[in-house]
Amino acid sequence: MTQLSIFAQDDASSPLFRSDSFASIQARLQAVGIPLERWDTPSKLDAAAGPEEILQAYQADIDKLVRRGGYQSWDVVSMQPDHPDKTAFREKFLHEHTHAEDELRYFVRGSGLFTLHIDDRVYNLLCTQGDLINVPAGTRHWFDMGPNPEFTAIRLFNNPSGWVAQFTGSTIAENFPRLEN
Repeated sequence: MTQLSIFAQDDASSPLFRSDSFASIQARLQAVGIPLERWDTPSKLDAAAGPEEILQAYQADIDKLVRRGGYQSWDVVSMQPDHPDKTAFREKFLHEHTHAEDELRYFVRGSGLFTLHIDDRVYNLLCTQGDLINVPAGTRHWFDMGPNPEFTAIRLFNNPSGWVAQFTGSTIAENFPRLEN
């Protein structure tokens, strides 16, 4: 279930807002310029589906997003609890960073925690199957897949090079709740 907790940037001890109502979450995020949608996911795909099969199943949706946002490349990222490099991959995304282009991610299965640092607030957004989030270019954020990651997502990029991050050097991510599976 999708969940949102909003904190003051200098106080991770108690959220200012918490909800699992998709409509409330969507409204709160839209108010700060973060589009979040809920899409259907085909039930015919199982957890063992490979990237080609996933992209084929979602090609019509990808085509719509390409027309809407001019995306130039896309891929499938998938992580399982038994992945030998899961700790290194988790660490890579746990530091606050931005991108020069939008980061669009659609969760085909599983979950992941996007944390957005906007103005003086921190938005912990647990994305789950069916969530489509667009983190606009320049938005400070980090991503936590948890210590035992289990998710598959389609990522779309304006940059043909794919995922390129500019790390801010801030240690703020160390102060806020992480995803604990």
